[in-house]
Amino acid sequence: MTRPDTRIIDGETVIDREMTETEHEQFLLAQNEAKAQAKAAADKATARQAVLDRLGITADEAALLLG
Repeated sequence: MTRPDTRIIDGETVIDREMTETEHEQFLLAQNEAKAQAKAAADKATARQAVLDRLGITADEAALLLG
């Protein structure tokens, strides 16, 4: 499998090269973590909207009640 390229900028020069195995593993871990966080945020928003729908109020009305 070909690994993606990375760009190293040291202030004077720019070097484009293929990621090392370690860099690629870290890159994949960061991507998976970002996907997990996005899914968690979407799940939380869905759950929040379900509660608001059950109560029959809008998010603005809930903010007024709780604020």
